[in-house]
Amino acid sequence: MNKNLSSRWLCGTTGIALGMATLFGCSGGDGTDDGVGGAGGAGSGSTTVSTTVSSGPGATTTSSSAGVTSSTTGAGVTTSTGTGGSNVGGGDPASTSSATTGAGGSEPEEKFVGNITTSGAVRDGFARYWNQITPENEGKWGSVERSRGSRDWSKLDAIYKYAKDNNIIFKHHVFVWGSQQPDWVGRLSGTEQQSAVRDWMKSFCERYPDTKYIDVVNEPPPHTTPSYKNGIGGDGASGWDWIVNSFKWAREFCPGAVLILNDYNNIEYENDHNNFMRIAKAVIDAGAPVDALGAQAHDAYKINTSTVKSYIDKMAALGKPLYITEYDIGIADDNQQKRVMEEQFTMYWNHPSIKGITLWGYIVGTTWRDNTGIQRQDNTMRPAMQWLMEFLGRGG
Repeated sequence: MNKNLSSRWLCGTTGIALGMATLFGCSGGDGTDDGVGGAGGAGSGSTTVSTTVSSGPGATTTSSSAGVTSSTTGAGVTTSTGTGGSNVGGGDPASTSSATTGAGGSEPEEKFVGNITTSGAVRDGFARYWNQITPENEGKWGSVERSRGSRDWSKLDAIYKYAKDNNIIFKHHVFVWGSQQPDWVGRLSGTEQQSAVRDWMKSFCERYPDTKYIDVVNEPPPHTTPSYKNGIGGDGASGWDWIVNSFKWAREFCPGAVLILNDYNNIEYENDHNNFMRIAKAVIDAGAPVDALGAQAHDAYKINTSTVKSYIDKMAALGKPLYITEYDIGIADDNQQKRVMEEQFTMYWNHPSIKGITLWGYIVGTTWRDNTGIQRQDNTMRPAMQWLMEFLGRGG
């Protein structure tokens, strides 16, 4: 949770009208407790949010394997899953297939819809609403190893145990980042930096072997640059050898995890999108075992849904699965927030390349950006979450 947004965001002057409301926002990166995020991209706002898909409560989804289930997903859309049942009811995420939409539907795919910790812990009842969890800050290297050689795994242990006990997916955030990393790493020699990064990854993977997803590199330049970049490969032949090495080491130590290259503004603004695409293509071509691409989507709510989808389509052309890793909607008006949730989430859910969606906080008053909470402290829901839970068939 971020208590000082001004140190992370550079506000733009573009006003984006969402229905009757005009929003003036800042674009930026990951929610943090310390460290400064990068400046937002210089994108132009749209005047309306257009509906690109038609879906809402009312249709049924059925599975064709043993243990047939049904749940509510989209209006007037009937879809079928292949094996393992549907995860819209919150079943085992390791063996689920999601509903899709459109005329005749499309190929079934596995999806999860998750969230993050609240104020450093798992909120009671989390698994009722979400089938995937990401530690907001507890898994960042700077939180675990503030002093070299002295690691505090206690909060991360509790989150991992909760995920295991409740059969929900555990996603790690993050291995290598230009923020919230230990200060002491930047003071080491290059050889020691490489050893420290490898040991950090190795120790994590040994302790949490069932981690399903890992944000291996988060917010690459120009957004953030690790102080130890040169120690882990620098630019090198690919221009991004430090990223290539990070992924190779993550694969070495966590061979079963899906390894993600994650960034912000890459499905919102053209300059940021193009930069991310250049980096992703370069490291993949250089042999980095990048399994998937992550889009934080913090600013997506300000952008026309069809524009967001067009950037997702371009990212998908790289041939990797996509994950919406940090979604939130910073709108105070309940009805406006619900409308954007319904439009954009439905598009994410039905996009064939998007395999999972993680919302970045949900409890009002504890999220890192104002007005992004969707459930109040007394557990009553804002309309956006009420719609989402009905759409997913959860939380009833």
